[in-house]
Amino acid sequence: MGVDISRRLGLALTAALLAAPVTAHAVEGLITKDSLHAHAKTLEKLEAALKEQGFTVFAKIDHSAAARGINIGMPASTLVLFGNPRGGTPAMISRPTLAIDLPMKALVWEDEAGKVYVSYNSSSYVFGSVYGRHAAPAPIEQAGNLANALSSMTDAAVK
Repeated sequence: MGVDISRRLGLALTAALLAAPVTAHAVEGLITKDSLHAHAKTLEKLEAALKEQGFTVFAKIDHSAAARGINIGMPASTLVLFGNPRGGTPAMISRPTLAIDLPMKALVWEDEAGKVYVSYNSSSYVFGSVYGRHAAPAPIEQAGNLANALSSMTDAAVK
């Protein structure tokens, strides 16, 4: 009987968490910034800032377009995959499974009220959790530089 109560409590807690509204700054290791611009303009500014800093934009995934393709309405949401092959390639050669988590990503998204945000993984998350997951040596000396670059690029996108 105790197991049944625990299971019901677990299911109720899971349902409550899934029904809870998403807050913009609630995920550990994830940095989210409010944008002053519409989704398309924020995305354009982010891509320009990435390229200006020497990053390669490898791909964009338009989640809302995919949703429209199956007749589901979804606020604008575009995932940008970017990186620096000089930094990422040697790491992926050393630990091929890093490629499941790299290149880095930034998400330009809109909430149901039309507010736009940019979210990305912090450098400490990338070098700690991502590299740690693959038992890859993390280039800790680059963490500060990456943090500054990510912050300035996303600031350029949202301001």
